[in-house]
Amino acid sequence: MNPPFFRLTLALLAICGPAAASPFIPQRGDQVIETLPKRSDPTQQELKRLRAALSARPTDLALATDLAQRYITVGRELTDPRYLGYAEAALAPWYRLPAPPVPVRLLRATLLQSTHHFPAALLDLDAVIAAAPDNGQAWLTRATVLTVRGDYAGASRDCARVSGLSNELVAITCLSQVAAATGRGPQAEALLDLTLQRADNAPPPIQLWVLTQLAEMATRRGASAVAEARYRRALALAPQDSYLLGAYTDFLLDQHRPADVLALLKGQQRVDALLLRYALALQLTPGRAADLAEARTELGARFSAAMQRGDTVHQREQARYELALLNHPESGLQLARLNWDVQKEIPDMRIYLEAALAGHDPAAAKPVLDWIAANKTDDVVLARLTRQLKAGA
Repeated sequence: MNPPFFRLTLALLAICGPAAASPFIPQRGDQVIETLPKRSDPTQQELKRLRAALSARPTDLALATDLAQRYITVGRELTDPRYLGYAEAALAPWYRLPAPPVPVRLLRATLLQSTHHFPAALLDLDAVIAAAPDNGQAWLTRATVLTVRGDYAGASRDCARVSGLSNELVAITCLSQVAAATGRGPQAEALLDLTLQRADNAPPPIQLWVLTQLAEMATRRGASAVAEARYRRALALAPQDSYLLGAYTDFLLDQHRPADVLALLKGQQRVDALLLRYALALQLTPGRAADLAEARTELGARFSAAMQRGDTVHQREQARYELALLNHPESGLQLARLNWDVQKEIPDMRIYLEAALAGHDPAAAKPVLDWIAANKTDDVVLARLTRQLKAGA
């Protein structure tokens, strides 16, 4: 579950495609495999209406992009990869064109970054910006991708463009993402918190985005009580948000509170990243060995399926699975290296350092340690891991 940042049309929660390997076979007759949306759900009814309209007018650009955007939003809310496929299908008449219309190209970039095809996403975003330089959504998406990739200078420039095209809260949050990774976390946190207080009428999705980021900032400086309060405020807005649940349960695991993790993630195991946290909590809970074995087996099947179809979206989670649940530091480090080639967020740094430490290989951590030093990345866990690795060198 990678970072995703923006929860309107730009959530970074990457979602893998449908499995192509052996299916998971439930061990009990009462085990829930999938919970389908109710047909009476207003969102599903609206999607059905739009699908019927698009079927009658398949080349209606405005209708197709509207439906695709709604699919992306629902897919992110439900963490269901099928909706990304539905979105692509809605855009089929234009999707494979070298230069599709600007609205399609922006949506294609969003879908590409969701599956970590960052270079292709950036090419589309550059083309959108060249054609429509005042498209704030394109600038924000580009800033997000560059932040994930570790191009902080480029992300800062793009956030500056966002500031002239969006409201103050969105612009400050964009800049805070960069500042948090480059040694300016406390100052950025204070400014962002103040900006949120002034924007008391901000839409709930924006508040959720900001509160989650503020909670993560507090976590990284070791302010556990502040982080907890912010996570709970965010949960009150969106108790099922997968990125938020992943971030909060990571916090709880670090606080040695597995019972709280199990309670929060009950019924959420369909999402790979949340099943991973659920399994980590089971591992810390006495008397749950059978449940842990079942979760470990299911995770293994899901990661195996992803590897067979060439899906690299969840390499960070797979590295954590290999390291923490299977006690395989060598394979965990290999996956962490592959993940590091693609994205460079603070959790990516952490799993890389943890794998190097567990494998008694301090030299392997040099690329990440150099990155942390060069960018002045400030995080209490990274600082501890750095000290441990240097002591073992």
